[in-house]
Amino acid sequence: MSINPNTQPLHEVNEEQLPVAKHKLHGWKHFAGLYAGEHVAATEFVIGATFVALGASTIDIIIGLFIGNILAMCSWWLLTAPIAVETRLSLYNYLNKIAGDSMTKLYNWANVVIFAVISAAMITVSSTAVRFLFDIPAQLQWYPTNMWFVGIVLAVGSIVVLVAMFGFSTVADFSKICAPWLFVIFISGSFALFPALSEHVLGSTQVSSWSDFIKIGDMSVWTGLNSQGEDGIGLLEVIGFAWAANSITHFGLIDMAIFRFAKKKRYGLLSGVGMFFGHYLAWISAGIMGAGAAVLLSTTISHLDPGDVAYQALGITGFVIIIIAGWTTANANLYRAGLAAQSIFTKHSREKTTCIVGLVTVVIACFPFVFTQMLPLLTYAGLLVVPVGGIVFAEHVLFPKIGLTRYWARYQKISKSVPAIASWGLALAFGFGLNALDVMSFYYLFIPTWIFTIVVYTLLAKKYGADRQYPEQVKEDEALQAKIEIHQAKQANSEAPFVVDNSKFSKLLNGLSVISLAVISYYACLVMFFSPTLEAYTQNKALFETFCISGTIVYFVTAYWSLKRQKALNN
Repeated sequence: MSINPNTQPLHEVNEEQLPVAKHKLHGWKHFAGLYAGEHVAATEFVIGATFVALGASTIDIIIGLFIGNILAMCSWWLLTAPIAVETRLSLYNYLNKIAGDSMTKLYNWANVVIFAVISAAMITVSSTAVRFLFDIPAQLQWYPTNMWFVGIVLAVGSIVVLVAMFGFSTVADFSKICAPWLFVIFISGSFALFPALSEHVLGSTQVSSWSDFIKIGDMSVWTGLNSQGEDGIGLLEVIGFAWAANSITHFGLIDMAIFRFAKKKRYGLLSGVGMFFGHYLAWISAGIMGAGAAVLLSTTISHLDPGDVAYQALGITGFVIIIIAGWTTANANLYRAGLAAQSIFTKHSREKTTCIVGLVTVVIACFPFVFTQMLPLLTYAGLLVVPVGGIVFAEHVLFPKIGLTRYWARYQKISKSVPAIASWGLALAFGFGLNALDVMSFYYLFIPTWIFTIVVYTLLAKKYGADRQYPEQVKEDEALQAKIEIHQAKQANSEAPFVVDNSKFSKLLNGLSVISLAVISYYACLVMFFSPTLEAYTQNKALFETFCISGTIVYFVTAYWSLKRQKALNN
């Protein structure tokens, strides 16, 4: 059961269960950095290569990803951010408020499954880099074909589980500084392999025009043919996946947890930083790296895993990016899965529930299908939770416009909302039924499913009492909100203000971290634009790999040092 601030002193109520206080709101830079870090990650290696294997064409990738990511950005801006800013609540707390504990527990079970599978995929991705170091064959089946690979997964997964249990705050801090480096490395990796693709297609290591780029893409990267040699996915499928990839967080409203801290609703547009640096440029770069690695190894991209691709593009740095990007992504999602599990099993600590979920996750990670099937897994995960977003959208946005009452179930003291649970169940039957009948591309199934949920929930809620007025309960809510604001104002006065580290030494550290990224970028450009012959390309690429790993070391040492100095000032 959730804690009720109506019947308990506010200082005893968990801060997470109250609307976010005004003094804890963030400006636009916070969200730009957050989305860049969240969406430039290990999954980009997998998804970028998958578009190649699925047989998209070059122009479909360029146009389709642009349109799809615009639609995703607008979904955060027009759906998620407004509800989050108006309520200042996470989805979990809002859902509990309108649907009761039973619905919230069902939803948390769904989140345990989704985040555990995503974590498992990232553990597998990290393990592909480690297996490369020990010369273990690539795992291309849905099941493991080498017991040593299973041992590596268990070792890597154990570290992830332990960190998610006890050391997540450190990893979260570390993840914040990864975004700029990850973006530079993705672009640099594509620059490092593009001349090899150019030589393979054009007979020259240098590209002289846009038409040359399109020709190279059509001939060796996004050929329009899938791994079986058949016609691949088209423009609509590319748009659909780019939009649906994060339907869990925008249409499904999970990112209310992030945007409840936003000062303004328009900060939802800052999700575009992650979409265009991560889901546009990084996916395209990953596709180029995958195709380039396949050319160098005289194989096809379907026979490579992320470890192969990253090593061919970046040398030793390839191991670093696969391990770090996979590790930080896995930790964040396993932490979320542990929190969801703890909210179900309230008598157990978060550490214990995270441990149990983590053990199951590591077992799943031993089966490579979890990362080779990332596109459909993410799409089906969205289909699973998008109906919940539809229920919240109906309650918060639609009900006041059609004369129904928000929070009617709580006003009736209902702990099990039949309209909410029934709407979710019917929506799942509807969405997966459409998929079974194959009436439309499964990338777009979340849209009719979302609309269906809104209609069904509205009709059922009206039948169960949403069309009544609850004036006394509304007044109690208003009085409680005023009480909360007074309580939070007192907290704001008692908390020390955030201190910015403007010391000369920290500025030097920050300057060195920027310079290290600039050096990596310079040598990547040297490979891409100043390699007129294969001999020059080989020399420049070797030089790039040397400066890439040394620049990486300098960047992380200086950036993390600066971060720790900043945190020390505010502890």
